[in-house]
Amino acid sequence: MEEGKIIYNEQGTPQGGAASPLLGNVFMHYVYDLWVQQWGKQNARGEIFAVRFADDTIVGFQYKSDAEQFQLELKERLLKFGLELNLEKTRLIEFGQFAAENRKRRGEGKPETFTFLGFTHICGKTRKGKFAILRQTIKKRLHAKIKEIKDELKIRMHDSIQEVGQWLKAVVTGHYRYYGVPGNWAAMSDFRYLISQRWMHSLRRRGQKGLMTWDKMTKLVNRWLPLPQVYHKYPSERIGVNI
Repeated sequence: MEEGKIIYNEQGTPQGGAASPLLGNVFMHYVYDLWVQQWGKQNARGEIFAVRFADDTIVGFQYKSDAEQFQLELKERLLKFGLELNLEKTRLIEFGQFAAENRKRRGEGKPETFTFLGFTHICGKTRKGKFAILRQTIKKRLHAKIKEIKDELKIRMHDSIQEVGQWLKAVVTGHYRYYGVPGNWAAMSDFRYLISQRWMHSLRRRGQKGLMTWDKMTKLVNRWLPLPQVYHKYPSERIGVNI
């Protein structure tokens, strides 16, 4: 297992952690998934959950003591199969509804963040002041995607504006459908703006340097690049649970 983050939430429902093994899905099901379920039933004194997608997984604990014990026994479990955790990338972090309050009481800083499936997860609050896990696009992922689009624009530089506009519209819409979560509006807006800049630069390179003003570009952007949209509500809103 290359990377891991084990998270505990001392006074409330566990909020999450992460470990990302580079192992086959079937192999991990027997080595890791089934073992985690059994470990939780036999050893945990509080709540525990684990979520795995391909070679990424989150494991969360209600109590720090459970998280520490799990971390030790996970190392032993993996060694049986000739595997080991990358200790430089494996962390035990406090995260969840009570993390900020607990750390403030101890004179510590804000709760640590963790990354999972393209998002940086942050302890935050809703507009109503209730605890919420905020998810924001990982900056490295965002800029890597922008570079990919910039390179593609070079290839498409002599295509018609309509063709490029339709392609960029599909790219932006797909981005929103994945990253369109509450609290991620700023990152989605940055994505749209950065694409606008790259597109204008591409148009200027093909001989319209004196003609393509930002005012004209704004009209193209408003025509082809949709505004950010939240596609995924908070889980409590999706299933009608009050928190």
